[in-house]
Amino acid sequence: MKRTIIDPSTLELEDKVFSIKRVSKTVKGGRTMRFTALVIVGDKNGHVGAGLGKATEIPEAIRKGKEAAIKSLVEIPLDANSSIPHTYTGKFGSAEVLLKRAPSGTGIIAGGAARAVLELAGVKNIRTKSLGSNNKQNVVYATLNGLQALKTPEQVAKLRGKAVEEILA
Repeated sequence: MKRTIIDPSTLELEDKVFSIKRVSKTVKGGRTMRFTALVIVGDKNGHVGAGLGKATEIPEAIRKGKEAAIKSLVEIPLDANSSIPHTYTGKFGSAEVLLKRAPSGTGIIAGGAARAVLELAGVKNIRTKSLGSNNKQNVVYATLNGLQALKTPEQVAKLRGKAVEEILA
């Protein structure tokens, strides 16, 4: 799938540190402790990204995670009632996230990992179900994968060489 490059300097990005894990590596002299931080960034207006930062100290891991998230920003299509254009299942590893469009007033019905991504993306009405693995990192990336694969009716009509009315009928 072709990804458009988004200039982060034009967006007012908010970031959320979603998880911090302490990991250790056993070496000859004992164990070395490091930290991994999963950071999600978004402008609540159709742009969202996630990144993983690893370092020996937590603040440095968070900074690296935020930089990685900004580099991975994607634009997602939203319809008139701040929902997604169609139902889709995003996959990453063994995690699957079912994203279903919802009418206005539904709110975000999602688990922790998917909810964080959807809130920062600016989606207001959606129903989701996490299937398969419930690994936080994989669920975040599966949600992003699903959002990135969404197409508007205009995009589908252009791909098929038809009018938008024919697609929606």
